[in-house]
Amino acid sequence: MTSTFAWPAIPKAPRPGGAEPNMPDYERECETFTWEQAERELDGLPGRAGLNIAHEAVTRHVRAGHGGDCALRWLPRAGAPEELTYEELERRSNRFANVLERLGVARGERVFCFTGRIPALYAAALGTLKHGCVFSPLFSAFGPEPARQRLEIGDARVLVTTPALYERKIAQLRGSLPDLRHVLLAGAGEGGAAGTESLERLLGEASDDYEIPATDPEEPALLHFTSGTTGMPKGAVHVHQAVVAHHATGRLALDLHAGDVFWCTADPGWVTGTSYGILSPLTNRVTSVVDAAEFDAERWYSTLEEQQVNVWYTAPTAVRMLMRAGAELASGFDLGRLRFIASVGEPLNPEAVVWAEDALGLPIHDNWWQTETGGIMISNYACMEIRPGSMGKPLPGVRAGILARDDDGDLLLRDGEPEEVGPGVEGELALRPGWPSMFRAYLGEEERYRRCFAGGWYRTGDLARRDEDGYFWFVGRGDDVIKSAGHLIGPFEVESVLMVHPDVVEAGVIGKPDPVAGSRIKAFVVLREGAEPDNALRREILALARTRLGPAVAPKEIEFVADLPRTRSGKIMRRLLKARELELPEGDTSTLETA
Repeated sequence: MTSTFAWPAIPKAPRPGGAEPNMPDYERECETFTWEQAERELDGLPGRAGLNIAHEAVTRHVRAGHGGDCALRWLPRAGAPEELTYEELERRSNRFANVLERLGVARGERVFCFTGRIPALYAAALGTLKHGCVFSPLFSAFGPEPARQRLEIGDARVLVTTPALYERKIAQLRGSLPDLRHVLLAGAGEGGAAGTESLERLLGEASDDYEIPATDPEEPALLHFTSGTTGMPKGAVHVHQAVVAHHATGRLALDLHAGDVFWCTADPGWVTGTSYGILSPLTNRVTSVVDAAEFDAERWYSTLEEQQVNVWYTAPTAVRMLMRAGAELASGFDLGRLRFIASVGEPLNPEAVVWAEDALGLPIHDNWWQTETGGIMISNYACMEIRPGSMGKPLPGVRAGILARDDDGDLLLRDGEPEEVGPGVEGELALRPGWPSMFRAYLGEEERYRRCFAGGWYRTGDLARRDEDGYFWFVGRGDDVIKSAGHLIGPFEVESVLMVHPDVVEAGVIGKPDPVAGSRIKAFVVLREGAEPDNALRREILALARTRLGPAVAPKEIEFVADLPRTRSGKIMRRLLKARELELPEGDTSTLETA
């Protein structure tokens, strides 16, 4: 399906002070870029002892004389901010690495963190990587069962958590996790519950000095979990080589400059919050803002103003919530230091891109990647015009293509190889393997991992198309696409058109069985505050959709809802909408926002 409605392109945005982006010319960068060159921008361990993520994030900056620069600015829910310099973060992470050594934790063993956004998490992440262990974050809103699944699949040996989370969610699980040897409580003072150890006490007894051992770039470093539509979570394994992509994408896709103030709103319990909330900003030597509180529109605008944020990386759900709060609220804050806004988590509706330019003074640069890719793969860049609704263009060094497939999801082959389609034709988005942050395994699931690759391509499972100028456009997840009366309909484009209506702030679209058409489209719509959810408004929105999309593609049914089911990382769970509508099993809901 190709939309009958196109939003006008937004020219390259002017920059405060006329500063040039890190990548002034996309085409030239694509011609000259190599991953080998990108790796040379990092130091590597002294004496050619390999590559370690934590060394590149912290240690090298301290040794280069930048230890006094602010690395993290932590904003508690209430009270004064706390700043951690690179030197202080180096000391704290060294102490944590020494704690692991004292506890007898071996290289390659998994260290999990199950905390909120507190300073101890960042030191633990870096200390784990220094010691050659694998860091795996858990989202603090998980209930006991999702936490248990991940700890068990990941064969956790060490867990860092807080006293409150331990008592409410972990203590009851200890009997089912016999291999979890150490539970370290952050914020427990000198004591702690039975079967736990005080992290503060252990750190207080540890040395500030730690020498990172030789680290093979292919050694496992990170374990991130991603959920399928059914079944158990999958553990995606990433290696130390991934830091090359973390650093390069921060520089090219997010336009990070040393000394910037950067705010990634994603929780470290998700891959975005680790790759771009911890690692990429540190390797690029910026100050990261870390807000311990949950979303509040006024607090967010105040944070952007008071912390003088230059680069802001957030999620479409958060943008839509700001839209719901109204542009008038934004106008009361000085956002003049803001230079670049980016978004990830799910496709950003064109309406949100245009709204941001009007309300915030800057458009939002959407980008696309997955837990499995480990870093940004396709992006809208500071040096290019934005085409609202587009994912942008592939990162230099990344080869993306659209592969033909049949209605059952099988790739179409030509001479035994997957067939690439041309501009304007929808197919499966695929990437040529070889970028440094590509996942190396699904933990314990070799066959599942192999099925992700075909004919020299990594299959993303997302459907997309590419236009004549090389911009990529998201159509939908392969299992979200709706087949109706011979049409393949991507829910994202339908949702984006519904959001054109001034009373619509969010929409989710599914296909319902239909004896004639195969499926008919139903839309779940969230209205702005004050809008009257009556039949007149329903008819008005349906008429808009038919005008913009045509009667074959427009929804046949609209239901007004107070909210949509979303994952905590911001994705609309369309499969859950469909399961509830059709009274089907809901599958894995461990990442659901209200789970």
